Amino acid sequence: MHELIHSKLCQVVSGEGTQVDIQIYRSKDSNWSLEVIDETGASTVWDDLFPTDQMALDEALKTIQEEGIRVFMMEAAQQSNPRGH
Repeated sequence: MHELIHSKLCQVVSGEGTQVDIQIYRSKDSNWSLEVIDETGASTVWDDLFPTDQMALDEALKTIQEEGIRVFMMEAAQQSNPRGH
């Protein structure tokens, strides 16, 4: 079983009347995974891994800024269209 290492950059972001939980984590010998969980518990996971946790956070915040926080609700509703950025 792989122990996950959670970044200290994980955070909850609010906007547009909703909020999402940005989760950044990795196993001991891997790059960082990015997952955004909406308020219903549905998650969007990026296909790509990030060399640093800051790069993962920057990607999540950039997506929220460019596409709006509700984009995660729409993607979760479309069920598992992982982000391939």
